[in-house]
Amino acid sequence: MADDNDENTRQESKRAKASRDDRLKSALRENLKRRKLQARERAASADPSQNDDGSLNEETAGKTGD
Repeated sequence: MADDNDENTRQESKRAKASRDDRLKSALRENLKRRKLQARERAASADPSQNDDGSLNEETAGKTGD
């Protein structure tokens, strides 16, 4: 009887750990998505003379605010 109780406790512990791991994976994935989006937004606003592919935008490169 004690063995059954120990087995149940182990199974519950494994389920709780799996549930926690799933929550952590999900949180890390969302955090990474948010950080990538922030980095893209900062890169886009930091240097408007460059296109998304990193090449210079000839229209705005070298121009001053006349």
